[in-house]
Amino acid sequence: MELLRSFTDMHYSIIQPPFTLKFRQMSEQELKDYYQWFLGMIPKRICELEGAVTATPSFETWSPDLSAVSLDALGVWFAENVETRQRTSEEVDKIQGLSTLKTDSPEEELTNKTFSLSLDIGMYLSQVLVNNYPNIKWHQPLDDKKFVDFGQPVLIGFGRVPLNPIRIIVTLAYGIASGKQTGIRLKEIYEYWSQHASKNTI
Repeated sequence: MELLRSFTDMHYSIIQPPFTLKFRQMSEQELKDYYQWFLGMIPKRICELEGAVTATPSFETWSPDLSAVSLDALGVWFAENVETRQRTSEEVDKIQGLSTLKTDSPEEELTNKTFSLSLDIGMYLSQVLVNNYPNIKWHQPLDDKKFVDFGQPVLIGFGRVPLNPIRIIVTLAYGIASGKQTGIRLKEIYEYWSQHASKNTI
């Protein structure tokens, strides 16, 4: 596993957004700039993802062809590359301070590389959906700061519930790290949202 990870690291550049990503604290112009930056980065980040995947033994033939089938191998690859690190004492204190209940906080956090891969794979998942369902569009909710995805790029076209592809892949990464999910889940996420895209009922 360590050999695989170090090999992958040689072929992957972690994304560095030129924004704070504290969406509720960003100005309206900053949010709009972020939205345009995000959309503009999708082709580049998919190329970056392709380079990392195809540089990995057993995944050399993977292609980001925007097919649902491509998510099978990508999910397996992602599960093999999710990494965690020990949380700092400051991070643990902050989490406990935000909780109204006295609970044990997880001692591990996702690495920056894993967050970056989650963003890239979220972008790719979004493009697979858009490619297969023309009714799906990008949108940036700016009306209600209490909305969980305020200011973030989301996909609409599933009915009344939008999809934040980055959030859902970060959640998947946490699930993989905890052993509660496997890479198969990536294709299942696509299948769930594609059903609603065709029905437009949620």
